[in-house]
Parts: sequence; structure tokens; C-alpha cells
Amino acid sequence: MLRDPLEALLVAPRAHQGDLPIADRRPADVEMARVLKTTPLRMASDPPSGAIAYWEHGALHDVVEPMAEHVVMAYPVGSQRLERRTGKSVAIGTARPGVVTVIPTGSTSRWDIHQPMNVVQLYLPQATLERIAGEADKIAPGDLLERTAHPDLTTSRLLLSAADVLDGRELLDALFRQQLTVLLATRLLAAHTGSSTTFQPTLGGLSPKALRRAIERLRSDSDADVSLAALASDAGLSRFHFCRAFKESTGLSPHAWLRQHRLEQAMNMLRDTDASVVSVAAALGYSSQTAFAAAFRKLTSETPSNWRRRAR
Repeated sequence: MLRDPLEALLVAPRAHQGDLPIADRRPADVEMARVLKTTPLRMASDPPSGAIAYWEHGALHDVVEPMAEHVVMAYPVGSQRLERRTGKSVAIGTARPGVVTVIPTGSTSRWDIHQPMNVVQLYLPQATLERIAGEADKIAPGDLLERTAHPDLTTSRLLLSAADVLDGRELLDALFRQQLTVLLATRLLAAHTGSSTTFQPTLGGLSPKALRRAIERLRSDSDADVSLAALASDAGLSRFHFCRAFKESTGLSPHAWLRQHRLEQAMNMLRDTDASVVSVAAALGYSSQTAFAAAFRKLTSETPSNWRRRAR
């Protein structure tokens, strides 16, 4: 009797599917573009740590084949039924804010989504997950669990913040994504693996010398490298421990500190010079006046022009 090749793929043992070498699996963004039949509205990548993409797509009835990265999804708006079939098991859930879906690397499943939807996706290499587990002094992580519209407000908010907080300045955007990847990987290790993982709170912040070097690098107006890797290397710490120690010392994450510093620079230029708003945006490295105005208003509740008139 002939069997449907699609059915044969779906009922194949999961271990066999996962044994496909990573080099032979499609990159997650490529596979998602194939099944969603569109391109992301926005995508930002920080090789080799991972990538984040925001999609709007139509109905989906297809098999998602094994991917080279773990895929974590969060849903910014609406409420949408999801059906996912892996082997002989069927999972049904509702995509909405506050839930997440996890597709572990190497897994494959049939998806049925009947209406258009919006989704934010994280593509996380296994090597990044293992690195962050090692930096946190944990044993090698267990396998990520398949999740379908699983309640997890923390992970959902972290991932959705990628769509809300990116503000059009390359250095800020990159530092934010690097920091977010650490936070999301830490959360996945704690809540979405087959073994329980706990993380002890940070004991103490950066040394005065390490804090001074970090702030000097963040304040630099040159082309200094302000990546999380460079900041952590200066302090002689892993990225995981640097983020926690920096916040312990300053009360702010590295990204929040740099964003606040850029805001102070913008205020000084708006108050003390006659430079146009366009010139201020360009001087601070924003991609456009619109991006600068959106970031300024998010922090002050005023447009740059209105703030300038009030401050003078």
C-alpha cells in the first residue's frame, strides 16, 4: 500500500529527524520565508549569536522542515488558533500576547493556521545556548521542549520588546539585541528545557576600574566597539556576568545606560546649539529624523522641537 510521503515525514521518529547534521538543515529565516510565503517586515541579525524577525503572514498549511536554529515565537496582537502535528501527537493552542511557541532545532511538524497573523521570531543557534549556559556556570543545556502557544509572559514580553524598543540607531540597536539574546537564552534555559536550571542572583557589581572602562567605552563618540562582547572583554567577564554586574553597579542595563546617555547628549545639543533636529539626529547616529524623534518622545513624552522650545 502506498503511503503519503508527507505522512511518512511526520511519523518518522523524532530522534532520526534531529540527527540530520546542522549543516544540512535550512537556516531558520530561509525555512520561514518558504512556509510563510513572504519576507519579514523587519529582520536584524547579529552573527553568530542569532537573529530577530517580525512577520505578517497569511494562512499557513504546510510542514516546517528541520531548521539549523531554535525558533522562539511571540505574538504581539490578536488571538489565533494554532494546530501543530508532530509524529502522532497533535497540539492545539491560541496564539496571543503572553504565550510563546518553541520549535527546537532539528524538529519537524505540520502546521495549520487558518487566518493571517503577526509574529516576532527569535532564531537562536544551539552554540549560543551552550555558550550562555557555560558563561552562567551551568552544565550543558538539555534539549529545548516543543511548545505551542505555551503561557510564558516573561519570554513573550522580552521578545516583543524587540519590536517595540529598537529605535533606529545602529549602536543602540545592536547592543539591545545582544543583551536581549542573553536574557532570552537564560530564560529558555530556566523554563523550556527538559531539566531544571536555576540562576543565582549576582553578588556584587563591577570593580571601580572595570566600571570606569565600560563607561568610557559607552561614552566614546568615536567608532569604538560598544558591543557586549567588547564591554565584557574589557571587564574580564563573560557577557552573561557582565550584564548582571553592570546593572548591579549602575541600576541600568548597558543598553538602557547608553540610551540615557544619548538622550542627555541630544538634550544638550537641542538646548545649547541652533543645530536642526535633522543635524542632531545625524550627529547621534540615528538612521533618520523620524527614528530620532520616536526615540526621544518615548523617553520624554515630547517631540525634540517641543522640548527645545520649552527648555530655552
